[in-house]
Amino acid sequence: MRIPIAKPIITGEEKARVLQVMESGMLVAGREVREFERQFADYLGAPHAVATSSGTTALEIALEAVGIGPGDVVATTPFTFVATSNAIVHRGAEPLFVDVDAQTYNLDPRALEEALRRRPGVRAVLVVHLFGLACDMPAIMALARRHGLLVIEDCAQALGAVVDSRQAGTFGDAAIFSFYPSKAITTGEGGMVVTGFPEVARRACMLVDAGRDGTEYDYEVIGYNYRMTNMAAAIGLVQLTHLDARNAIRRRHAEMLTRGLRDLPWVAVPVEPEGYRHVYNQYTVRVTGEREALAAHLRAREIGTKIYYPMLVPDTAAYRKRGQPPQFPVAARLVKEVLSIPVHPALAASDVEEVVQAVREFAPGLAAQGTAREPTGAAGGASRVEVREAGRSPSARRGGRRGGTA
Repeated sequence: MRIPIAKPIITGEEKARVLQVMESGMLVAGREVREFERQFADYLGAPHAVATSSGTTALEIALEAVGIGPGDVVATTPFTFVATSNAIVHRGAEPLFVDVDAQTYNLDPRALEEALRRRPGVRAVLVVHLFGLACDMPAIMALARRHGLLVIEDCAQALGAVVDSRQAGTFGDAAIFSFYPSKAITTGEGGMVVTGFPEVARRACMLVDAGRDGTEYDYEVIGYNYRMTNMAAAIGLVQLTHLDARNAIRRRHAEMLTRGLRDLPWVAVPVEPEGYRHVYNQYTVRVTGEREALAAHLRAREIGTKIYYPMLVPDTAAYRKRGQPPQFPVAARLVKEVLSIPVHPALAASDVEEVVQAVREFAPGLAAQGTAREPTGAAGGASRVEVREAGRSPSARRGGRRGGTA
């Protein structure tokens, strides 16, 4: 594709740092990893960060480190990548899927409250900050306090996102980040567990490194080999220095897309609620009726698109046998309408303008079929008042150092 849906930016800086590591002979879990953990924690204003081999292994480690285990019930979203719920199942726990908000695509606090009322004994909620927009964490944390829930944040797509001047990933008992090539920063593969609790961090460190706590052949817990390599950390250290600038480019591109598409009656552009900072890991629109035709139209012009996600997790073969009845009307509609278009920082402004023009040239023939601009969530109304279109929120400061739950 001339204009791909995603493209990692790797410069000579990363290549030089990796070469230094290779020449040192110290390739695994050494100085670079410790430095990457420290700088990542400092960026978020979090006390502890533990590097892992992927975002998926970070999820598994975070859940085990906070104490999720067999028989526990963990509420989460059905509209996300399957790794989120897989990590719950791998702990012997049960995912309780909860519907999402129609505008933000994130877990709906009202639907969560109803699920907690229907299903007593839920142990935790695993939220996903989807596409670069954080969940309504003030509302979710209030529910967590009321019901005694652990909170784990899946920030795989939301590094740099902000809610009420506070970084996504600093609200709950633990949070995870992913460094897959399509994410805000990449290490090839890699992940990070972040927490404000020393004991959670200590347990995560042991679990990542075969269960040992400093002594080479003495194992305190049954652990894994989920270590990050020094080569991956060397890439991450360079990538982290460019994060804010590249997220700013994503936001500029998102503003261009929104400005160019928001008047189309058959497209619903992303929203940015008041007090939030969206970082647009994906720019995901909703298209009424002819999504596949629009994707083909763009593909013919060498413009990449992707459907995140074409199927709800509980509708996949692996989860249908688990038996939770479908109760997700908003999420079920989203999988039929969402389409992501290029927004990444490797694009030139002219590329974004071409994407806008190509979408506007599409003739959907939907005049008699209504529009995609559905204003309500699962229970009617947006989960936070005054929702703004992408790229049009007031500025939000990066959150300061805070640990633990809100």
